[in-house]
Order: sequence, then structure tokens, then C-alpha cells
Amino acid sequence: MELNNYKRYKKPTVARVIFQINFPNLFIIENRIGDFQMKIMDKFPESSLSIRRELLFANIGPKSKMEEIPISENLGRKIWQFKSGDSIVLSITTNSLDIVSTQHKSYFSYENGEGFRDIIQFAVDVFLSLVPIEKINRIGLKYIDVCPLPIKEIGDTQIPYVENQEFLDWYNTGLQLNRFNLTHLGRLKFESELKFGDYYLIYKENLGFINPKQTDIQYILDFDGYKRNIDPNSYLNVLDDLHILIHNEWEKTLKQPVKDIMEEID
Repeated sequence: MELNNYKRYKKPTVARVIFQINFPNLFIIENRIGDFQMKIMDKFPESSLSIRRELLFANIGPKSKMEEIPISENLGRKIWQFKSGDSIVLSITTNSLDIVSTQHKSYFSYENGEGFRDIIQFAVDVFLSLVPIEKINRIGLKYIDVCPLPIKEIGDTQIPYVENQEFLDWYNTGLQLNRFNLTHLGRLKFESELKFGDYYLIYKENLGFINPKQTDIQYILDFDGYKRNIDPNSYLNVLDDLHILIHNEWEKTLKQPVKDIMEEID
């Protein structure tokens, strides 16, 4: 895939970015997690282990008793978690690795520091060097953007405020504004799932009040791209394609007033 009209901005709208790989369940991970921890400790100094309890569903029949059902004490899912402060969290289970960051505003690295791609490559390369994964079932990349809205002054207070045409001047939206008037806004949502060859993108918009007094409006874009059945040796190429797919759709959604607010980097 190719980037369309790729630009960098000083204040991009991204608020959170999430990466995940899923793979066949591997119990060997528990034996390798200590080695993994040592290799990533410089970047992820904080660590913890939690157990997420699983629900048990059983059809015991009319003549059976609940106490007769054998229940394992290990009925739970271990999650090894590694943190870089409060802004980057790396989590591993026996069939997944994910990274959540509220720090990264750029996918690629530039002169001011590492991009999200760099931290993914660092963690996944270390993981793959220790755990023999033959196939990645799914790779996902998700961006959540909190986007600016026009401001209206009420006395000495400035609050986000939108009318239909004004919103359409700022965003190329999928919201049904030809039917619903934003002056009656409580919450509007839009969701679409798109297919680009072997790649998928779930695109969501959410516009609405975020407080009971209805004085603060928030507009959130949610881009969730993924691909299934990947050779681990090509994960980085797939990741780049997912980023390009999301970035291109993000650029299509934002119009010039928003890009002016973000301030393009020369």
C-alpha cells in the first residue's frame, strides 16, 4: 500500500494507539517470560502478573449436583504486564501480545524520538526470538482520535459547539446529518466495516455530550485495522500496511479547518 498525501502535524488528533497480535495458545510462554522481562526491562521497568478469572458454564442435568462438577483451581487466564510509566503498557497472555500507548503521536520515528512502530518492533522482535510462533492468527492496529470542534463563547466561557453545516465544513463524516439536526444532539454514531484485499478496517464515529449537564461535546474517530493469518517474518510489512490504510482514511475524514488547528510540520 502507498501513503496518500502523507503529512506530519504538530498536534495530531490521536489520543490512544493499540497494537495486538494473536497466535495459537502456547504454554511455553510462561517459561520464557522471565527472559523476555530481562530483555525489555530498560524500556519497560515496571511489571506485574494478574489472573483474569474465567466464567464456567455447565449443563449439569436434572439429576446432577453442582458440587459433583470438578473445578480446577487454575481456572483463570494469566496476564503478564510491563509498563513504561503510565503511558505505554505491554501485555502478554499465552495467545496474545498487545501494546497500548497514550504517549505516541507518530507512527514513524523522527528527530524528536521513537515512533509507535519502533516500540512495537522492539517488543515483538524480542518476543519472537524467545517464543517459536509458526503463524500469527491476527494482527490489529487501532487508533482512537479525539478531534477538535468549533468553539462558541457564552459569556466568559468557551464550549465546543456545532451546527450541521459547520460540522460538514470541518469533517467528511458518515454521520446522517442530512436527517438529524445537531441542535437536537444527544449522541450520534456511525460504524462501517471495509475490506481492502486481505485487510479489514472498522471505522467508527461518535459525536455527543460527555457530561450530564450537556455542556461538553466530544467527537471521537476510531480506526481499527486488522489482517488474519500472517507469517511472523512479515509482521512488520503487514503492520506498515495497516498504518497506511488507517492514515489514508484519517486524512480523508479531516478537512482543512482541522488540519490548520493541528499545524502541519514543514
